[in-house]
Amino acid sequence: MNIPHLRYLAVVTATLGLTACVTVGPDYKPAATDLSAGWNRLDQAARPVATATETGDLSQWWQRLNDPLLTGLVEEAFQTSLDLRSAQARLREARARRSVATADRFPSVTASGSASRSRSSEDTGSGNTNNLFSVGFDASWELDLFGGIRRSVEAATADLESSAASLQETRVSLAAEVALNYVEVRSLQSRLGIARANLASQTETLQLTDWRAQAGLVNSQDVEQARSLREQTRAQVPSLETSLAEAEHRLDILLGKVPGTLHQRLAAAGSLPVVPDRVAVGIPADTLRQRPDVRAAEQTLAAETARVGVAEAARYPTFTLSGSIGLEALTVGALGNSGSAASSLFAGITAPVFNAGRLRNQVEIQDAVREQAQVAYEQTVLNALQDVENGLVALARTRERGEALASAAESARNASILARQRYGAGLIDFQSVLDTERSVLTIEDSLASTRADGVLALIRLYKALGGGWSPRAEAGKETP
Repeated sequence: MNIPHLRYLAVVTATLGLTACVTVGPDYKPAATDLSAGWNRLDQAARPVATATETGDLSQWWQRLNDPLLTGLVEEAFQTSLDLRSAQARLREARARRSVATADRFPSVTASGSASRSRSSEDTGSGNTNNLFSVGFDASWELDLFGGIRRSVEAATADLESSAASLQETRVSLAAEVALNYVEVRSLQSRLGIARANLASQTETLQLTDWRAQAGLVNSQDVEQARSLREQTRAQVPSLETSLAEAEHRLDILLGKVPGTLHQRLAAAGSLPVVPDRVAVGIPADTLRQRPDVRAAEQTLAAETARVGVAEAARYPTFTLSGSIGLEALTVGALGNSGSAASSLFAGITAPVFNAGRLRNQVEIQDAVREQAQVAYEQTVLNALQDVENGLVALARTRERGEALASAAESARNASILARQRYGAGLIDFQSVLDTERSVLTIEDSLASTRADGVLALIRLYKALGGGWSPRAEAGKETP
């Protein structure tokens, strides 16, 4: 190797030593959050339904509802959901983008080969025909002197982790939406059963009133009032059937199926899942560790912080190395001769001199984007805490409402039976019968809705706690 090449290598070696020393831009530090030691609404609940003990594993919380069909639907949704497939594709994209960013840290090498044949003019030249054959390799490398490429890799890695967390958030939302719509289906089936049972009872009352009118014991007004009440109840049935079909169709779509596919599986009315007496919710810090949307927002903030360094590095000089090595000869057979070797080595530097503040303002723009990500992260934390507090209130209050309505429904049914008996004996007028039957329908329908609301509140609380994935399992995996 000759002296000029040694000098080039010395320059390269010195430059490489510098590349490990400088990384411009701010380093990301985990965002600090001001959290209370416990849940405010948990302490204020008159009749606690939750405890602040360890939440345990919520990765498959739907199994705690002890409904095999619901469990099967959730697991099937994880395999067939279009939303989940889209989130998985976004994760693949983020993984590939990180690989692209990482590749910029290494030299690029290309192989080339050429053959040319030329003949000069006899008037201006010798008129000879010349051949030229060459093969070789070309390499180029941008030295990451100020850490711009390292910051790009850092940002791409954070984007990848954010996409992975977003995938888990999709799982969390998917499990909750399947469960919510399943409970709505069961609730509407229950309300349909109540409406049809009351319709049958009101039909009997209408027949009783009609017989008494034919016997001359009451006038036709009682008959018309009884018929009006029955028709009002009958009018509720189509509306409930429409809502039931819509809930079933939403389940179909969540599972990536054609609307109507699940109708036969859901046709047999089932009971609502049972809400446990107590639910362990842990402490606020547990929720933030468990929630994938909080993790995704934090990784987005980390990525935008790294991109400030990328923008800052663009204001500094860029160093590149390029070279080639190969063989050149006038004939193919001569390519193997020792004298056919050819090589070149080039080092270059480019530096911004004047750009009217464009690069400086690019840094300012990216810092503003980073601040927006910071605000979005803080908002995500607050929303997560709000979701749990709302879930605790809803779970406690729907239980209280359900207990009151259960007592009211029993009294209303007894009052209706007594009213019909007394009306049959001619002791009261028909208006009392109408009032008690209308009250039975209203209270029983409200009770069915409230029981469903209790299960829905539990599902939303599990979702608010981040149930549907396991951060412990994810921590044990290799970084994607």
